[in-house]
Amino acid sequence: MHSTTDHGPDGHSSARHESSAGHEPPGGSAPAACLGYLELLARGAPAEAYEDPAAHTAAEGGVPAAEQGKQLALRIHAELEGRRRREAELTALFETVHDLAGLRDLDDVLQAIVQRARRLLGTEVAYMTLNDPERGDTYMRVTEGSVSARFQQLRLGMGEGLGGLVAQTARPYATQDYPRDARFQHTLPIDRGVGEEGLVAILGVPLLLGGREVIGVLYAADRRERVFEPEQIALLRSFAAHAAVAIDSTRLLTETTQALAGLRAVNETIRRASDIHDRLTELVLRGGGVDDVTRALAEVLGGRVEFRDSVRFGDVPTQAGGAAPGGVASGGVPPEGAPPALVASDGVPAAVERSRRDGHAVREGGSWVAAVSAGGELLGALLLHGHPDLDPVDQRTLERAAMVTSLLQLARRSAGEAEQRVRGELLDDLLDAAHRDPHLLRDRAARVGADLDAPHTVLAARLDPAPAAGAHSGGAAHASAAGVPPRDAGQAPDEAERQRLWSAAAHLAATRRGLAATRDGGLVLLLPLEATDRGAAGSGDPGPDSADAVSRTARRAAAELGRAVGGPVTVGASAPVPSPATRPGSVAAAYPEARRCLDVLSLLGRRGDGAAAEDLGFLGLLLADTRDVGGFVRRVLGPALDYDRRRGTELVATLDAYFESGASPVRAKDVLHVHVNTVAQRLERVGRLLGDDWQAPHRALEIQLALRLHRLTGALGG
Repeated sequence: MHSTTDHGPDGHSSARHESSAGHEPPGGSAPAACLGYLELLARGAPAEAYEDPAAHTAAEGGVPAAEQGKQLALRIHAELEGRRRREAELTALFETVHDLAGLRDLDDVLQAIVQRARRLLGTEVAYMTLNDPERGDTYMRVTEGSVSARFQQLRLGMGEGLGGLVAQTARPYATQDYPRDARFQHTLPIDRGVGEEGLVAILGVPLLLGGREVIGVLYAADRRERVFEPEQIALLRSFAAHAAVAIDSTRLLTETTQALAGLRAVNETIRRASDIHDRLTELVLRGGGVDDVTRALAEVLGGRVEFRDSVRFGDVPTQAGGAAPGGVASGGVPPEGAPPALVASDGVPAAVERSRRDGHAVREGGSWVAAVSAGGELLGALLLHGHPDLDPVDQRTLERAAMVTSLLQLARRSAGEAEQRVRGELLDDLLDAAHRDPHLLRDRAARVGADLDAPHTVLAARLDPAPAAGAHSGGAAHASAAGVPPRDAGQAPDEAERQRLWSAAAHLAATRRGLAATRDGGLVLLLPLEATDRGAAGSGDPGPDSADAVSRTARRAAAELGRAVGGPVTVGASAPVPSPATRPGSVAAAYPEARRCLDVLSLLGRRGDGAAAEDLGFLGLLLADTRDVGGFVRRVLGPALDYDRRRGTELVATLDAYFESGASPVRAKDVLHVHVNTVAQRLERVGRLLGDDWQAPHRALEIQLALRLHRLTGALGG
């Protein structure tokens, strides 16, 4: 007998005595008891059975105890291993379900399903097919581990192959050698795809919703023979059940998201409609313009919005955001060099007529057109680009904007007519009453935005009859570009054309801070020169480049008016008028000069052109009220005079001798006492300075006159 000492939890020791022989455990000898315990453990017996293991075990006769213990231990090991495997599979299944629940994109969900299925069963390939109700078959949706393009594009009819049978019967099927398995309906496309992928063992389980509806099949496959155990089939079925729910949830989420997006779009459309309604109402109340309407409509509907005063003549449009290309406000005259209309005018007039007749916006090509009319009168049209498919709410918004535009156009017309009466009366007074009070003139001009203290020019404009066939006319190009049929040769302008010319001139005067009036069967305008071409600020005197400014103003006015009416408009300009308010009589004095320039341009065949006296060569000396001889000489001979002054050469003298000698270089060299080659070299230099056409008849005449005047001014000390 021996003793041992145990230390209790309180730290005190206690003695325990054991017999050297020990006590016999229940059930007999120790080896037998151990075998009994192992047997109970292997069978999964309840806890109370361990009190008397012999009562629950039966000894195997003739089998050594060691062998029995080994067999029992192996059974227990297998049971534990199976439980660990099932635990790992269930853990992986739960993790997979958790991951699937966090996915929102259907493609991500499907990819995650096949990846986890391949990992859970340890196969080389996993894939999924989904049913196509419209075609009545099932198609390959996503694969993992596949290398064959043919296999990845397979479609299986219901009942065809292993997958088609699973989709048809809603039952799992497994084969350890698919190519040789006669249970399935083999087809050439399926066998080719499976053979190209090299698959042999295949397990397929249905993706079921509600236990009845099959939405697809989930597969696990190997490229070698393999027997899929019932536990593996059950595991893949459980995973497929969760995957089907995840797919259905993702679909429902997608449909819900799309429905919410649709509701948000409808709400946004209603909000935009309300916004544009409020903004248009505010525009009317505060007296806004058409450009404000187009800008607001473009911001609310998106795209590009333009307004056309007269779609019949293809006017250059006003774009959303203010002015038309080149800076023209709504209803204005397009500037020189402005691009063509953004929408071809061919189909627009017909679309406008349909819109006016039906009372709704109509589609024309990739744009929408809404007629702007009042009391049966067409005032223009709103065009919306960039929205080939316009929903009903936005279409109604466009129609409401057209209605507001018609109100603004009527108000604008009334205000414009009143303003033009004021402008026309002021210009009439400047032309007829030279002794008006300057202070009164300034006040009246300020009311219409004009500054009569700045340098101006008087323009006389006329819509000329169409030229005879073959005659050149700059305005004909404008008419063709605007889409207006040209008038017959010699046909006088009709009343509608004259009215368009007056409207265009009135608008031009308003946008340029000038004045316009009708007189002598044509138009007269008083336009300010550009600020960069004036003299000292506040002086009211023309600057050194004022002659060029007058010419540019005349050409620009002719081009803009010609485009507006679709025909040649000729414009003659006077010399600069320094300060009309200070010297009111200067406007009346300048008007005849502008008329003379206009008549000469028509006689010279320069219809549709604009020019001042300085642009007409020696004729300008006859037309201008002020005989600017020095200016004429400078315009004709300036480059040669400057060259002589800088280089100390005698180009002007050589040119004079050349013409005095009957345009003979040989006789000119005797007058100049130089070699004929020197004369030729000097004349070549003259050609480079004055232009290659310096010997043309009209140029030669001007040059000879300028040479004579140059000699005279030199002799007189000018």
